[in-house]
Amino acid sequence: MPTKILVIDDDEAITDLLSMLLKTHGFEVITSNSGVEGVQFAQEKFPQVVLLDLMMPDKDGWEVCKAIRTFSTVPILILSAINDPRMVASVLDAGADDYLVKPVPSSILVAHLRKIVRRTGSIQAPASKQSLVRGTHPLQF
Repeated sequence: MPTKILVIDDDEAITDLLSMLLKTHGFEVITSNSGVEGVQFAQEKFPQVVLLDLMMPDKDGWEVCKAIRTFSTVPILILSAINDPRMVASVLDAGADDYLVKPVPSSILVAHLRKIVRRTGSIQAPASKQSLVRGTHPLQF
């Protein structure tokens, strides 16, 4: 059974791109373009990892992270264009497990997701699908 990833980002082009990329690596992907809906999906769809953007208009990533932490210990990986050490520390203190700065090479993103899955004991994507695409190009956001 593939690992279920919930991608929360207000930019539909980014969620579409991430969904396509992650599916080629054998992950099951659920997307949300709203912080409010993302929290709801985290509660209802039981993802094994949440991939979360910080800058969203309705409910920002800090608020989403804190809201998810009220009911779940699901690993949260932040993927954001913000590259400020104080902001990184702030969201890690809010409950995030990892932080990557956009643009990130797709191979690095997938490696971080797999690391989180290994450390939390979540189900891995099938090995046969992991090698379908070996992305080395940065995701251009």
